[in-house]
Amino acid sequence: MLNKVILMGRLTRDPEIKYTQSGAAVSSFSLAVDRRFVKQGEPRQTDFINCVVWRNTAEFITRYFKKGQMMNVVGSLQTRSWIDVNNQKRFATDVLVEEVNFCSSKSESSGEYRSDGTAFSSSPDFEDSTSNTNVGVADEDGFITIDTDDDLPF
Repeated sequence: MLNKVILMGRLTRDPEIKYTQSGAAVSSFSLAVDRRFVKQGEPRQTDFINCVVWRNTAEFITRYFKKGQMMNVVGSLQTRSWIDVNNQKRFATDVLVEEVNFCSSKSESSGEYRSDGTAFSSSPDFEDSTSNTNVGVADEDGFITIDTDDDLPF
């Protein structure tokens, strides 16, 4: 059996974090995801998908993502049901998020972060740790030009 969901969309509001009685972090948010196809002469339709994320990933999302920012999530679909105060059975479907990735361009985001939440510069100088020589500078896409005449081992 397989239950895997991959979404890319924009946050509809700033994620908020809550903690369970046992201290586990949990955050819920919704992504606005445009549908792939547009009927001719009609505006593009958007689905609003509810997502739930737990523990360290919840803390990461609430720290580094804001309303309107594009993000990619990977997770699984889960459904739940309950009886409301009017004795009506209610259902909800959520994406239980396991992974999250930045999708905004550098100009849209306030900073660049690794998946562990640590910040890094968008164009650092890189040094060869064995010879302490500067081997290149990352360009705007994060690629490094290697300034050496030596043969590469690959």
